[in-house]
Amino acid sequence: MSGSGNGPDDASCGPGTPPPARRRRGRPARAAAEAGPGARERILAAARTEFAARGYDKTSMRRIAKAAEVDSALVHHYFGTKEQVFAAAIELTFAPALTMPDALAGGGADVGERMARFMFGIWENPVSRQPLLAIMRSALTNDTAAAVLRGLIERRMLQRVAGELDVPDPEFRAQLAASHLIGIAMLRYVIKMDPVASADTEEIIAMVAPALQRYLTQP
Repeated sequence: MSGSGNGPDDASCGPGTPPPARRRRGRPARAAAEAGPGARERILAAARTEFAARGYDKTSMRRIAKAAEVDSALVHHYFGTKEQVFAAAIELTFAPALTMPDALAGGGADVGERMARFMFGIWENPVSRQPLLAIMRSALTNDTAAAVLRGLIERRMLQRVAGELDVPDPEFRAQLAASHLIGIAMLRYVIKMDPVASADTEEIIAMVAPALQRYLTQP
């Protein structure tokens, strides 16, 4: 005669047999660890690496999540869209260049040289040059990437430079100066066209500085 109150689960557990483990609710421990301190920074670092290596078009949110060792939902949680994570990644990459307005504060007779020296100091550094090259290539091949980069340069750099200028059409002047430097950067670092590509940096600065000075200071 069987004992009363023994259901099927009780009958399956013999003497000394541990009861079945209860199913735990909530996110798994690994997922909880993914969302812990430093998750956003890991995602951002992974995004920089992926965009630099693959460009905007070939980088996906899923690939960024895999590189950061997090769930793809967490990337969306922190950044929303691919465009937004790209914007955050390039802002981090452009951080050294975004301090240029501070280097030009006060104007002066050498502001053109200071601008050229500042920018070539960033481009000549391999650590900062490679991510910048990757961003420029993405902007050349993808309209969304170009729009994000354009907004960052305009909002965080050129508007501040223009604010330091005491000349007519300061924003136009700042853009002309920037286009001069970007054009040289394209020839020297992207296309690698000689003699610009192999010229000494000091020689380039000496040639470019007077033109930048004219853009930034002359009526």
